[in-house]
Amino acid sequence: MADIVQYWEGIGRRKEATARARLYAGGSGKILINDKELAVFFGRAQDVANVYAPLVLTGVSATHNASIHVNGGGITGQAEAARMALARALLEINIEYRGQLKTAGFLTRDPREKERKKPGLKRARKAPTYTKR
Repeated sequence: MADIVQYWEGIGRRKEATARARLYAGGSGKILINDKELAVFFGRAQDVANVYAPLVLTGVSATHNASIHVNGGGITGQAEAARMALARALLEINIEYRGQLKTAGFLTRDPREKERKKPGLKRARKAPTYTKR
């Protein structure tokens, strides 16, 4: 009989980036993003710390492994989307983490999106140079 792998799933988004995280019980704290190590995928230490933050805050960083698939957006947007996905997966494990995660801002989606270009303008708001003559 096949072993059933227990995991909890969460989805996070920021700007154009989307992340789908699976949190596995009984691990060593290893995080894979798109089948690469966390530090290899995100070069900046700030982005690595952002992804680890929900696990460290709740104290489960050494006991759970995570597999995250991200796509779209930029590097920092993907990191923050992964952070939100992990936070939502942690809520499925224990709803009592909600207060800590909410206070830290890990459950709030950043709603800022790129504004569309308008006709007659160069970008969303930049107008062509005005000349009187």
